[in-house]
Amino acid sequence: MTVSLPAACNAAESLRYPAGSLVILTGLPGAGKTTLLRRLYALDGTEAMPVTAGEATVIDSMQSRLRWAGRLGWAPKPVRTGVVFATHLWRIRAAVRSGRSVVAHNRGCGPAVLRVFAWMARRSGAAFHLLLLDVAPEAALAGQHARGRVVPERTFARHRRRCRRLLARARAGDPTPAAGAHVLDRASANVLTSIRFVR
Repeated sequence: MTVSLPAACNAAESLRYPAGSLVILTGLPGAGKTTLLRRLYALDGTEAMPVTAGEATVIDSMQSRLRWAGRLGWAPKPVRTGVVFATHLWRIRAAVRSGRSVVAHNRGCGPAVLRVFAWMARRSGAAFHLLLLDVAPEAALAGQHARGRVVPERTFARHRRRCRRLLARARAGDPTPAAGAHVLDRASANVLTSIRFVR
């Protein structure tokens, strides 16, 4: 497997992928993944379902969080988190199985979850690509405070280790388990104007 610009990149402003691909946007909690999706696809943050945007289905984990908002107040937090995450994964799988191109948010860089995404794509004959947001931990923490949801210190430390390893492998030419990976720093993310899928 090799790491490269996915199909084409126009002055770092537009990324292109083969039609039907699964593109997972990942990085540290607070790195700006949801902010990027909202800007690229004109989302307002109130969506509780995946959004169809041209040729792509856009899936943010916040959509699943809002889907269950107010319905699981009786459940302990781990149960609520598990239900939201399972809903998010199910939505991604359903979109990939439909044959549509998919851009989806993933919280953190856990290797087990990335292997699940690779399995989903492989089962549907889709290409799996990673789009990695690389920001300093301090900037990610600031993003967490700005959104009002701060990850526990121990959990954040685990995310940092996993993201650091994934970024190092991607930059060294190994995007496993994806077919390709592209790394965006904050400046590159700010000038990205579109994620396109081409036949």
